[in-house]
Amino acid sequence: MNSPQAFYDARPWTRQYHASQTETSAEQFRSLPAMLVESARRFDKQKAFTTCTANGMNGRLTFAQVEEASDAFAIYLREHLGVAPGTRVAVQMPNCLSYPIAAFGVLKAGCVLVNVNPLYTAPEMEKQFVDSGAEVLVIIDMFVDKLTDILPRTPVKHVITTTIGLLFPPVVRQILFLVQKYWSRMIPECKVAATPMMEALDTGRRLRTEKNIDPSAYWQDIEPSDLALLQYTGGTTGVAKGAMLTHGNLLTNMQQIESMGRSHTEDGKECILTALPLYHVFAFTANLLAFYRIGGHNILVPSPRPIQNLQRAIQNYPITWITGVNTLFNALLNEEWFTVYPPAHLKASIAGGTALHSSVAKRWREATGTPISEGYGLTETSPLVTFNPLDTEPRPGSIGIPVPETEVRLVDADGNPVAPGEPGELIVRGPQVMAGYWEKPEETGKTLKDGWLYTGDIAVMDDDGYLRIVDRKKDMILVSGFNVYPNEVEDCISKMDPVHEVAVIGVPDKDTGEAVRAYIIKRGEVTAEDVRKHCQNALARYKVPKQIEFRDELPTTPIGKVLRKDLRAEYMHQHGQQ
Repeated sequence: MNSPQAFYDARPWTRQYHASQTETSAEQFRSLPAMLVESARRFDKQKAFTTCTANGMNGRLTFAQVEEASDAFAIYLREHLGVAPGTRVAVQMPNCLSYPIAAFGVLKAGCVLVNVNPLYTAPEMEKQFVDSGAEVLVIIDMFVDKLTDILPRTPVKHVITTTIGLLFPPVVRQILFLVQKYWSRMIPECKVAATPMMEALDTGRRLRTEKNIDPSAYWQDIEPSDLALLQYTGGTTGVAKGAMLTHGNLLTNMQQIESMGRSHTEDGKECILTALPLYHVFAFTANLLAFYRIGGHNILVPSPRPIQNLQRAIQNYPITWITGVNTLFNALLNEEWFTVYPPAHLKASIAGGTALHSSVAKRWREATGTPISEGYGLTETSPLVTFNPLDTEPRPGSIGIPVPETEVRLVDADGNPVAPGEPGELIVRGPQVMAGYWEKPEETGKTLKDGWLYTGDIAVMDDDGYLRIVDRKKDMILVSGFNVYPNEVEDCISKMDPVHEVAVIGVPDKDTGEAVRAYIIKRGEVTAEDVRKHCQNALARYKVPKQIEFRDELPTTPIGKVLRKDLRAEYMHQHGQQ
């Protein structure tokens, strides 16, 4: 019998590749701006992005319009603000037409994009701005009030504000603004110095003409190894940090995604529903970059909640692809408007972020006549590592096979490869693996060892190279595909004076996949509502405990460390899920 090492060296998963999946990918572009410019040239007048609101109001941009506007924004950054190459620029907004303009403009300026979750509280924003060293912030107008107190404590020098309706037809834009401002009261007063996005674009256009600027000069010398994106994650240790993703990382992963889905795609003919936020690495690489590369039409949904917000987008456009997490697919299947009239042009869907339930995959195929292909990835891998080939029969419960040019191993606690069928920690090596964590060499060293990225996930591989995740080595909680780290929530709750001790775990939840559950030992008077209100002031909503239980004691090790696994096992047993 061959040794485990020989098994992995043979890369059995390559036997599953078909003609559409190549083992090597030629270097097509040296930088992301080069790819963006080429796509705009190829698809020119075709629609690139449409923002569709819950009531069907929409605005759209062609590839040519995206090219022109993002060039103008790059010129504004470099010429008007005077930022240097490599400057970090934070972008904080939901899905809207401003996002690709800002993101592409940052990259074309030779700067580094820092994606920021718009759901973050002011303290969370401050931490990320400070850690990244961002000097420029592009933010949606709905959240500018969070800046008032924190901005002086950050390195941010310039703020640019935008709106959901930017670049919508004038009448529609005005109606949307009035509804948000006065009816829904969603747009607070801006009390910091800020420049409207449209003014920034007009300034860039003026400077281009006056100075006869060719914006390609900003990015011509970018190398594949140069930093493109700081994507924040808790990684494998739970401490928030920026994964350094290079132009080469993202270009390679974009090609890897394209190769795995090529059997179901046609250049210039695809229409993808983007309900996942573009600031999340899954949608950033798969929806934004990969589909822009092949001339896809992105239908941007600013907020997928409630799920009815997707109805107009799905019914009004010829959707051929959907990306999502298990909870999104499950929610759609519970809507009569979706199951009675499923998207007629749908070819396939991609699931990631959290485990896809086999029952959901089965119901989806029955309802739409199309498959959901589950993949696996990490922020640190740009993100895709494995994927279920679309041109083969899906394997329920599997995260698929490694994508081209990717090596994987399953290792034991000593780092030795384990045999097929045996569980081990999944480690990854490939051109999509990050350069490291931003200014955190110790954290980088814990995760990257001898060229291998240690994921912290426990998996099993079969003889064909298909993988299945069986456990998480760490205690990370996945709420609707978003990472929640118990340490952060525990730290927040422990700051309450009446709280003596706290432990946080993730428990199954039919709506969000997992829910945050907190166990608290009191030393004073405190209610569950008090705890939630306290958390809401410091944490994004999805991190706030949904379940809270007060206890007299918690299970601990001899040295006093709380045993989260015991709490989780107890909960599962009590609820008949063990």
